[in-house]
Amino acid sequence: MPQLIQRILKLAPEYRERVWGGQRLKAANPPIGEAWIAYGPSVVADGAAAGRTVDQLIAEDAAFVLGSDAAARYGTRFPLLIKLLDCKDWLSVQVHPNDEQARRLVGPNEFGKTEAWYFLETEPGARILAGVRAGTSRDELVAALRGGTIRDVAETIAVHGGEALLIPAGTLHALGPGLLLYEIQQASDTTYRAYDWDRPATAGRKLHIEESVEVTTTDPACDLARPRISTPTGAARAVESAYFELDLVRVSAGSPLAADTRGRAFHIVSVVDGAVEIRAGEEVAQLDCFETAIVVGAAGGYSISASQGSAQLLRATVPD
Repeated sequence: MPQLIQRILKLAPEYRERVWGGQRLKAANPPIGEAWIAYGPSVVADGAAAGRTVDQLIAEDAAFVLGSDAAARYGTRFPLLIKLLDCKDWLSVQVHPNDEQARRLVGPNEFGKTEAWYFLETEPGARILAGVRAGTSRDELVAALRGGTIRDVAETIAVHGGEALLIPAGTLHALGPGLLLYEIQQASDTTYRAYDWDRPATAGRKLHIEESVEVTTTDPACDLARPRISTPTGAARAVESAYFELDLVRVSAGSPLAADTRGRAFHIVSVVDGAVEIRAGEEVAQLDCFETAIVVGAAGGYSISASQGSAQLLRATVPD
């Protein structure tokens, strides 16, 4: 088997139909609600590894793809799932287990789901539900979950483009209409629906009331963050957790951003405005808006510049 050499892995998105989806990610009927842009089964779009999945490449050489530290921590498991979401209607009110709860409730090899959102576009008056209102008791929360009145205790938050929010496991949450956003999460899709706005229940959209009772906390939501970059080229931390780190990055055509995986952990680069060029040694990749690439952990130093004018991107990695 040939040795892996490709350091920039441009990924093909996978589009998912959703009842609440819109037309901004891809025009389609039924509507597209999600684009899964980076996870283990993602397919490499071009280069020597074209047609192979990230999981296949990791199985061949985890340290090369993930980086030395990430491979030591995660083995051959790609630890993140990143999506773009286009919300035309309310998503179900959901909650996710933590790692211990997932192993206990789902299976011994399962993982919980802490996630975070970065809002790209928001229509006027856009809102989300996140956390439980201050002063809500455990008994009141349980009664609301079992009685279908969760809206009476969930906290409503106005959101705007350029804001980010961490959603720890156990936090009740729902995305509202008029949102286009980037979502990063642990590589788990275990979701418990607590309430679905009285939409007809189907096999694919059933409620999980007792599981929600088990894992939902009465903790308030985290504070919204608004990362700021004051220079033509620079980076600002948007979200930080034990599972992932997310930076907002701005680059210009004449002033590339220097970056370095240090051989320790992969970087995931997703363009959210404009287009960029990524260089790692002699290797070059072009990314247009909403396109994503993994810079492998073994890449070391690399640079990002705007193809013309300026561009913005989100760069994700895992903590050391």
